[in-house]
Amino acid sequence: MKFRRTRIPAQSTQVLRALSARSGWLVESPTVLRCGFGGAVDELSLASGVDGRTVDTLFAGHELTGEDGPVGSGIVAFASLPFDRHEPGLLVIPRFTITQDRAGAAWLSERVGSPAWSPLLDEVSLPTQEPQSIRSVSYQPTPEEYAHQVALAVEILRRKELDKVVLARAVAGTVPEPIDPAAIAQRLRTREPYCTVYSLPLPDGRRFVGASPELLARRIGASIQLHPLAGTIALPANVAPDDYENWLLGSTKNLHEHELLVDDLVARLRDDYENLVADPTPSIVALRTVAHLGTWINGVHQGSTSAPDALAILRLLHPTAAVGGIPREPATALIARLEPHARGHYAGPVGWLDAGGDGEWWIGIRGVMVGATTFEAWAGAGIVSESDPIAEREETRDKLASVLSSVLADRV
Repeated sequence: MKFRRTRIPAQSTQVLRALSARSGWLVESPTVLRCGFGGAVDELSLASGVDGRTVDTLFAGHELTGEDGPVGSGIVAFASLPFDRHEPGLLVIPRFTITQDRAGAAWLSERVGSPAWSPLLDEVSLPTQEPQSIRSVSYQPTPEEYAHQVALAVEILRRKELDKVVLARAVAGTVPEPIDPAAIAQRLRTREPYCTVYSLPLPDGRRFVGASPELLARRIGASIQLHPLAGTIALPANVAPDDYENWLLGSTKNLHEHELLVDDLVARLRDDYENLVADPTPSIVALRTVAHLGTWINGVHQGSTSAPDALAILRLLHPTAAVGGIPREPATALIARLEPHARGHYAGPVGWLDAGGDGEWWIGIRGVMVGATTFEAWAGAGIVSESDPIAEREETRDKLASVLSSVLADRV
């Protein structure tokens, strides 16, 4: 299958976002908007998240011609992968992919022989839908049941069976009118300029739309970069955040939770990245309604073999302790035992990879899974032995309220 890459004039970011958020594939970081549209021309199946195939194997038979361009502007596959690393996954190559940076430099990758792409953009209507009222809503588990699960987990953690586990809960419901994913994406882009906005189709026909603050991994050649987040505080509206952020920086519980995550990631990468450096202390990542502790981790592969490709990095890291726990397998087993239903694609990797093995993955959080008039949103909290069940319940409430405000006029 042949593709051609061409430098094109800058396109309207609002049009690209609306088109790909509704019916294509959108991954828009603060610096680069990358979108696919025009339907899928190939699907790359993974037997599971631990599938050992390489990017070279997956992209075999695909050829790129045309002009030179930056990483991620050629043959690109998009994906939202499940939280459960043993479940099958699917990566999709769209007919058209546009990569456009903040300065307006844009590249088009298209399957050779495709019809004209510009008429698809001409037909796009910009979103106008406002948040809707709730028609029905359910909690899985209820807030009281969630606090009880946290209390059970704390007892297990105090027995030293685990160091950390992340427990999540969901809110699902319906609204009167069909939901426009483009309106959600536009609202999230405005509200969360720091985050990466994504809108990706799911195998069950729904769409996963969100704004992730957490970079799981960016692989560019021999270099890797991560920005794990752990430790959270709510930021009240119309109040200066300084005191809250200073409290977070001094919170023993949150610093402990964050240190566990960073140390675990560094340990997983140490064998493949000799020059691996993590910031000595975490910094504040302030969003619209919450603040997190974040640490940048950078590494360079210097061995005689090739650097791990973007899929191999997922096998090393996913799920991280930011959404799973430590140790990984016992924590995953405890999640399956305590959470009432499977997470599906919540907290799985969302992002892209190209035929050269480069790619970017964010953790699929702060998102909502939407059907025609249905929605489902998840939020989790990192549980350590010092955790307070009521405080963790309130943390998930604040996270849920933040993302659901992009869909709902009512607070849940």
